[in-house]
Amino acid sequence: MDIALFSPSSLFHDDDDSTSTDEETPDNCQTYVERTHQFHGMELVIREFSFHQMNANLLWPGTFAFVEWLVQNRSKIEGRHILELGSGTGALAIFLKKLYQVDITTSDYDDQEIEDNIAHNCRVNGVTLVLPHIKHSWGDPFPNPHPEWDLIIASDILLYVKQYPNLIKTLCFLLNSYKPRETATTPLAQDGIPELARPAFLMSWRRRIGKEDESLFFTGCETAGLQVQHLGSRVYCITPAKPVVSDSLGL
Repeated sequence: MDIALFSPSSLFHDDDDSTSTDEETPDNCQTYVERTHQFHGMELVIREFSFHQMNANLLWPGTFAFVEWLVQNRSKIEGRHILELGSGTGALAIFLKKLYQVDITTSDYDDQEIEDNIAHNCRVNGVTLVLPHIKHSWGDPFPNPHPEWDLIIASDILLYVKQYPNLIKTLCFLLNSYKPRETATTPLAQDGIPELARPAFLMSWRRRIGKEDESLFFTGCETAGLQVQHLGSRVYCITPAKPVVSDSLGL
């Protein structure tokens, strides 16, 4: 997988009142920094890698924007079986677990250090049961051949343009091979507008690449038979172009 040409640390300022604690580690071992982040009034202490070649080390702006959108649209995630792609530090999943007690699984590049760091962040933030995690590199065969997640979420994962075909391949598998746990219908919101389809991919993206490159992802999704809908606030919903047919739904 490609390595980013810049460090996301440039997006953050070293404020005097911020928490920053470097951990001493032996040579050739990973080093970390802990930062305190505010998530819609909730304070989380997140241990981040001092550097990680896959940029799993820092929280990106899209995460915080996504948090605000998800809080305002709580009904779209309640009762859903959720998988987060590109979880990084696990901060978004930890926030959703603590606030709404959602059923959520984290996933990221096949790297043991990422999984271990997410587990650490769960523990220090009071998530008594470490969130289930899946190591998976986009485009590779998915570890679970019968995906049950009816909602897949992600924030700011479109950095690596060359990986779009692999990301789309993984999305097509997760959305088109979805096997619901039990018979379910898509509920209506209070205003009568249908909630997110099952399954759906919900993504927040705060653009930092050219529009032409960005459009490659959305065009690629449509070419692969997926529908793309912009929900506002740079949040997108991607679903199969045709409803997923499942025997368990009696279709």
